[in-house]
Amino acid sequence: MRPKITIKDIAKELDVSPSTVSRALKDNPEISEETRRKVQAFAALHNYRPNMLGQKLRNNKTMVIGVVIPEIVHHFFSMVISGIEKIANDRDYNVMICLSNESYEKEKLNVQMLANGSVDGLLVSIAKETLERGNFDHLKELQSYNIPLVLFDRVADEVPSDKVVVDDFGGGYKATKHLMEMGCKNIAIISTPDYINVGALRTKGYIKALEENKIPIDNRLILKVDDKLDLSQQIAQFMDNKEVRIDGILGVNEIYAAIAIKIAKEKGIYIPDELAVVGFTDGLISLFSTPEMSTIKQHGKTIGEQAAELLLDRIQQQDKNKGYERKVISTDLIVRKSSQKTTGIPIIN
Repeated sequence: MRPKITIKDIAKELDVSPSTVSRALKDNPEISEETRRKVQAFAALHNYRPNMLGQKLRNNKTMVIGVVIPEIVHHFFSMVISGIEKIANDRDYNVMICLSNESYEKEKLNVQMLANGSVDGLLVSIAKETLERGNFDHLKELQSYNIPLVLFDRVADEVPSDKVVVDDFGGGYKATKHLMEMGCKNIAIISTPDYINVGALRTKGYIKALEENKIPIDNRLILKVDDKLDLSQQIAQFMDNKEVRIDGILGVNEIYAAIAIKIAKEKGIYIPDELAVVGFTDGLISLFSTPEMSTIKQHGKTIGEQAAELLLDRIQQQDKNKGYERKVISTDLIVRKSSQKTTGIPIIN
């Protein structure tokens, strides 16, 4: 077996310095394009692989970041992971992913395990049960261990850390305004309990849009579902309300909105003529629902990229007293057939 080629070997063969080889392999623009191509081609020809163990020992780093998310099957979180992976890999880091399954205890165990020398920093989206309990001690403790933390999507202001969040308020506002523009008079929202910050903020955006148009807030049109109970049954009972005829629904995620569409079709309610529906998260459920679902796009990949950049900058920075940052990622309204009641707004197929 041939011995592994090293950066020094490449430098000697090409008559350049080892630092030039190192930067060329990372596609550093300070190195000329010709030299970069020459170094990269030579490295590829001889199957060069970086010595990650040596790099870890030199830097006293694991070169791994940990990610704790509530679930992996949700389209939003899968897009976030793809953004995190891209930035981490570009900066020679690996990613270790753990699932909390919305459990406080599982989240706490994951954080403690990862913080025990396994990773250089953590990215966390807080579990629903943790938010409900309001106990964030396991996250606060990371500061005393000098382990950088970035919270994303579901965050807690009590935790000292960098944060990356969706403009949930703006998303709720945009969706509600759109439904009003489609002629809806009695717009309902299917949301989460208020302790889940993303649902609470989307509901506030919904309320703001109604207030701006001098539409009274009707609590009969606000459903805060309990995920521990049957979702379809709760939403069906809500839509059965005989006191007010709902002609528009905003679901704070695509599952709630898809269930509302399914129930409406079972009841013989025409979408969008009799009921217009908008959801959140532009995933496969939205695209393949019948009719295709209008939605608020959250740009999960961008959130993952921004969160990873913040964390890696925090890991590598020299100024340990730098203040924490909060980045807000704007949303976009994507109009499809589930809410297109009049002409004037193009349908995206």
